[in-house]
Amino acid sequence: MQVNMRHGGKILADQLAILGVERVFSVPGESFLAALDGLYDSGIRNIVCRQEGGAAMMAEAHGKLTGRPGVCFVTRGPGATNASAGIHIARQDSTPMVMFVGQIDRSHRDREAFQEVDYRAVFGGLAKWVAEVDQTDRLPEYIGRAFHVAMAGRPGPVVLALPEDMLSAQADVADLAGPVTILPPDHAASAAAVMARVAQAARPLVVVGGPHWSAQAATDLARFAETQGLPVATGFRRQDYIDNRHPNYAGDLNVGPNPRLAQRLRDADAVLVLGSRLGDIETQGYTLIDPSEAKKSIYHIHADPDEPGRVYRPALAVTATAPDFTRALAALPACGTDWGDWTRAARAEYDAWVTPQPTPGDVRQEEVIAWLSATLPEDAIITNGAGNYAAWLHRYFCYKRYRTQLAPTSGSMGYGFPAAVSAALAHPDRLVVCLAGDGCFQMTLNEMSTAVQHGACPIVLVMNNGRYGTIRMHQERTYPGRVSGTDLASPDFAALARAYGGHGETVLRMTDLAPAFARARGAGTLAVLDLRIDPEALATGLTLTQARKLGEAR
Repeated sequence: MQVNMRHGGKILADQLAILGVERVFSVPGESFLAALDGLYDSGIRNIVCRQEGGAAMMAEAHGKLTGRPGVCFVTRGPGATNASAGIHIARQDSTPMVMFVGQIDRSHRDREAFQEVDYRAVFGGLAKWVAEVDQTDRLPEYIGRAFHVAMAGRPGPVVLALPEDMLSAQADVADLAGPVTILPPDHAASAAAVMARVAQAARPLVVVGGPHWSAQAATDLARFAETQGLPVATGFRRQDYIDNRHPNYAGDLNVGPNPRLAQRLRDADAVLVLGSRLGDIETQGYTLIDPSEAKKSIYHIHADPDEPGRVYRPALAVTATAPDFTRALAALPACGTDWGDWTRAARAEYDAWVTPQPTPGDVRQEEVIAWLSATLPEDAIITNGAGNYAAWLHRYFCYKRYRTQLAPTSGSMGYGFPAAVSAALAHPDRLVVCLAGDGCFQMTLNEMSTAVQHGACPIVLVMNNGRYGTIRMHQERTYPGRVSGTDLASPDFAALARAYGGHGETVLRMTDLAPAFARARGAGTLAVLDLRIDPEALATGLTLTQARKLGEAR
């Protein structure tokens, strides 16, 4: 007898609860009304967002923070395509994420019905797995697989399409058990073999990045580096994988890295890669390490067995998560090779690089970041999107604890604020600060009403220079003086924050920052500080005038 008939939305919500989902991000649509009904009494909090891109970015940020799949629900057609930016971020950042998309009635397929989309075609190149659930009684199977795929190997996003009639239909089906328990392998022998090879190098460098990291992994990394005396560089926007105050930390390989660190990677005769894909950002467009070069030994540790050898042919490759392998490395005794001078020189170059260089204006970003770095609690979470303003953050902020940095390695603008909302909801006890440019913030600032509605209280610092700074920098270098499409007209951000129900102030001088920040922190709500930046301050080491002169000299 059928004794537990439930509609598909209830089956879905019950399965999510069993898998430990506590919060989902959504923009409602009639295509998944049954799922909304299922969520109603599930105990899972539904964070209602203002645009699907923001919802997907919040879910991705949740995945980064927790190491478990962030979940979002979006409607068919334009809802799904709006959310594609978040799927792209999750893919390039190796973040576990599951997106549920409403779909048309199964009987209307292939007629180009209202908002009909072939999701396998649209998301096939972005997601790890895309599927459409045709049978209500198979929902637990598909959901269980989606969460497993999102976490397995190199994590990433999964998209499940839910036809409306399938979701509202009834079925009697048992729920699946919780997440699959996977016992980690013993990497002791592999770690010893890799370290024996590294010990033969004269100029080794450790490069860390990728997914799976944790506070324990950060501790293990520091212990390993200290025991062996090795310099450690972090990948793009992975700076919180080691305490930046550690004497073995050599800096990060970002879009505009320390030239000395870039040269150090070029000069290294052995590179131990832990978790990173060693992509084009870390290698400056594959120039710091030539894929055809045979002189440099690369020891590549990655959870995806297809990754080592895809661009660079390693001397040794190990299929393992970086934290598991780092734990094994940390247990090894010192190899006996002395790299003291090499490592101390790398640290000295980092210390020189983070010494603030003055830029024009009454509000100077190098001083803003130095103040934040010295003042914020060590567990404060810093978020950002993309733009030249982020260069000051990456160069001058000292990350002290794991998972205090939320930023897209995909380089997506608009990410910082939704990520800050997600972080503030996940950790209401911690201070969350979003750094954004005026262009970056305007892409997703409508989520201020989401923050106010759900009680998220991040503080946003808008670096307002009236332009898309990164593009303007390249424009002046390439087509000096021919300004097209890079100037911005912006609202009064402080007034806009107040209109949304938050706190807002404008900061015109450095002396205004500390008291304004204190008032923002004490407001107990979303807060926005509009910092007026001199347009001449184009990059950390380059003014607008200098960029134009460089272009004219070409």
